[in-house]
Amino acid sequence: MRILYQVDAFTLTPFTGNAAGVVLEAQGMTDAEMLAVARELNNSETAFVLPPDGSDHDVRVRFFTPTTEVPTCGHATVGAHFARAVEYDLPSCSLVQKTGTGLLQRVEVHRDGDRVRIGMHQGVADFGPELDRHQVDRLLRGLGAGAGDLADNGPVQVVSTGHSKVLVELRDRAAVDALKPDPAALTSLSHEVGSNGFFVFTRATGDTGLLTWSRMFAPAIGITEDPVTGNGHGPLGAYLVRHGIVPTLDGRLTFTGRQGEAMGRPGDVRVHVETQHGGRLLVSIVGDAATAFRAELSSSHPQAKGAAGTAGDHGARTTVPARTSAE
Repeated sequence: MRILYQVDAFTLTPFTGNAAGVVLEAQGMTDAEMLAVARELNNSETAFVLPPDGSDHDVRVRFFTPTTEVPTCGHATVGAHFARAVEYDLPSCSLVQKTGTGLLQRVEVHRDGDRVRIGMHQGVADFGPELDRHQVDRLLRGLGAGAGDLADNGPVQVVSTGHSKVLVELRDRAAVDALKPDPAALTSLSHEVGSNGFFVFTRATGDTGLLTWSRMFAPAIGITEDPVTGNGHGPLGAYLVRHGIVPTLDGRLTFTGRQGEAMGRPGDVRVHVETQHGGRLLVSIVGDAATAFRAELSSSHPQAKGAAGTAGDHGARTTVPARTSAE
């Protein structure tokens, strides 16, 4: 039987943070069926949990927006493994997930009584092109911002830890909160620069406990605005370190970023960046989560129903033994 969770990631309070659909026992579902569920739930991403298909990982997870599959997703990773921990009563552990595009990512379950936090190792940061002056001007217009709103720090740049974002810093919270994006303009620029997400942040948060305050827009993949973006905060951490915008301690940076206030769904992401030999930057994030609801997922597709419990699909449950963590 397939179980459907709606999990709010990066928060302890249901109906805040970033909502992710999670389908456990998704083996036997076709791509079209997964997309149909993602479209029906209408979250920015829905995760589909599958058995492993090799010895180098413990579980597979595929991520769909309402319009397309994406290579990885931070908040839906938090949601997927929170749901697994709750449904299967998993202890604190470390495991490896394989995404639909073949990315291998280490995930950690941190259990403290009833509280379950999920850590995601996003891997080595990849720094893409910097936008030229004309592109930056178009981006600001597409965001509904003016030239005076741009902070005078690092470049506007494409950065990825698995799913790229265009990072742009504005001068203060008021400038970030006032944005009124033009989806068509941002979609056009996405196609030009080769990145679907625009992660806009400021370090003028007005809160000593928060380093950054942000919003994220990805209309090119059907996400007008994303409440709290794990795969935005990871690249952000690497960007801040690479350009020397924030000082590090022995090459390490740990901070908390907040996102989602503009949508009434605030959430906090804990980010850790570590500088490796040769200047490589390894990024990980940690987030809380809360269950919004749990239900059984019905299906009108007879083949999908029958496939859910076949031996070739490793049984009807994805209770994969996880590697014990040395927390």
